[in-house]
Amino acid sequence: MNQRHNDFLLAQRPRRGQALILVTLSLPVFMGLAGLVFDLGRIYAAQSALNASSQAAALAGGEAMAQPGATTTTVTTAVTAYSSVAGNNNASPLLSGASLVSGYPTLPCLTTVETLFSIACYGPSSSNAIVVKQQVTVSTVFLRLLGAKSVTLTATATASMKGSTAGPYNIALIVDSTHSMTSDDSDSYCKNTRLYCAMGGVQVLLNTLSPCLASESSCGTVTKGMVANSVDRVALYTFPPVTALTAVDDYNCGKTAPTTVGYTIPFPGTSTYQIVGFSSDYRTSDTASSLYTSSNIVAAAGGNGGTPCIQAVGGFGTYYAQAITLAQADLVTEQGKFPNSQNVIIMLSDGDATASCTTFVGGVCTAGDMVGASKTSGTYTSTVQECNQAVTAAATAAKAGTRIYSVAYGAEAAGCTTDTAPSITPCQTMQQIASAPAYFFSDYNATGGTTTCVSASQPVTNLNQIFQVIGADLTVAKLLPNGTT
Repeated sequence: MNQRHNDFLLAQRPRRGQALILVTLSLPVFMGLAGLVFDLGRIYAAQSALNASSQAAALAGGEAMAQPGATTTTVTTAVTAYSSVAGNNNASPLLSGASLVSGYPTLPCLTTVETLFSIACYGPSSSNAIVVKQQVTVSTVFLRLLGAKSVTLTATATASMKGSTAGPYNIALIVDSTHSMTSDDSDSYCKNTRLYCAMGGVQVLLNTLSPCLASESSCGTVTKGMVANSVDRVALYTFPPVTALTAVDDYNCGKTAPTTVGYTIPFPGTSTYQIVGFSSDYRTSDTASSLYTSSNIVAAAGGNGGTPCIQAVGGFGTYYAQAITLAQADLVTEQGKFPNSQNVIIMLSDGDATASCTTFVGGVCTAGDMVGASKTSGTYTSTVQECNQAVTAAATAAKAGTRIYSVAYGAEAAGCTTDTAPSITPCQTMQQIASAPAYFFSDYNATGGTTTCVSASQPVTNLNQIFQVIGADLTVAKLLPNGTT
């Protein structure tokens, strides 16, 4: 055989033994890589789950902070319930042994939250935010061959107790329009009539609410004050009531004034406290920076760039238990149309009930402000215990699930003269109308106000700031970047 033939035969010899050697030598490397991918995958999954549960726990804690009567204990309980600690909502075999890091949750007062979201530090321990930190030790399978038997993971989440859009809300704004609201408020914040200043606050509120879905570039067509996908719906009420036919004079800025009527019992269908029905056309979109001037509620509040159309005609004393009761009934009806909505009453007044009766027959008023009211019962409706009746009406609404904010506007140190057992002041009335201490506000700088009428939970006293804080309070917990100050 020649040399070429020999080389050919050598090339045809089996090489199976050589491949086996290569595979054998490579197998530990492949298994090591597979093991590394397995362990790193478990660690990644565990870290992701821990991050998610920490965020859920922070949001739960933020929501708990904003609840009436919240304490550090109730907040910690809410945080734990949504943590990955064994037996709780986000526990899993992947996070077995997870725990809250010692010292957490913490409840700080963050300046950023106060500045950007107008959320005062009224939470437990004077806080407005929460920081949650969890940890878990994940054991390894293959990495232990390299000396890493386990890896300890941590996750931190921060949330403000308010700041994220909640809704939908049905909001009944009840604004005092008795003759006293024509007097000037000479404090440095407004320097105009009390009604003008109050409506300025209403404009601020309307600018913080959501007329329609945030995803819509425009709220679209308006039908009787409502847009198709309304979120927050607002109705405006005043007292004393007016005839239903002349309510339009409070928002059309015409030359005529509405005709006020007394607090008749039973309340006639020809009269109304509701000046503007539930509306969502106050802005053209959720991101619009200005109010929609063709909206009736905006016109009433003066958001069309001029003086508010709403007028303080007066003619009758002050009695607002009936306004609260009827507004609550309207809210229940509105909630029936939007079952997932939350009812809210925001009431502004100096708190002094002064309605009177000139003639009684058989213990019933027959002439005066409150025709049909009892002279002696002291319960709704009666010419005695008028301020206490308002507190009771608000408590009934709150029991039905309505959140009630009250704004004491220049509440005096003395008044409520029809209330004797128990006695009560205008400031105390407004304070007790609020369904929680954090929902009570006081502008005691207004003319006639007293510095003894303060809100322990809400230090703001400027009407515009008060309504800005209320608007912010109608939000829910919001996640924040860790390290927010």
